[in-house]
Amino acid sequence: MMSEARIVSNRIRTPDGTILESRHRHDYVTYVDKNGKEYMVDGGLEYLRRIVHDDAPYEELSVYDDAPYALIREAFKWGTRGKGGKQPLTFVPLKDLTSEHIEAILETQTHISERIRKLFIDELTFRGIEKHI
Repeated sequence: MMSEARIVSNRIRTPDGTILESRHRHDYVTYVDKNGKEYMVDGGLEYLRRIVHDDAPYEELSVYDDAPYALIREAFKWGTRGKGGKQPLTFVPLKDLTSEHIEAILETQTHISERIRKLFIDELTFRGIEKHI
């Protein structure tokens, strides 16, 4: 039985070029485009939900885990407050996280799902690092 592809990044680009991204379940993100129409994304990495308009189409930018790996490591982002946790929250592409940071995530963030954990392990493997926590 073949498994279904899972969401790695849930994003759209509105007609005026604004990118909307839903980062987690029930992360309901809205934006009124320069055309006056409201756009919405929701669902994070669990499901895709949209408010869009046929007469002012959007561009789908979502990425799934069956995409080429180069795209996955660019699209998947991890929220971080920096070393020590005192910086403002930023979302960093997987490819830009240090290997040490990824190893610390694997060691300390026991709440993450197995599929997200696998993304981090795949990145370390991609970098030629075989030691995985």
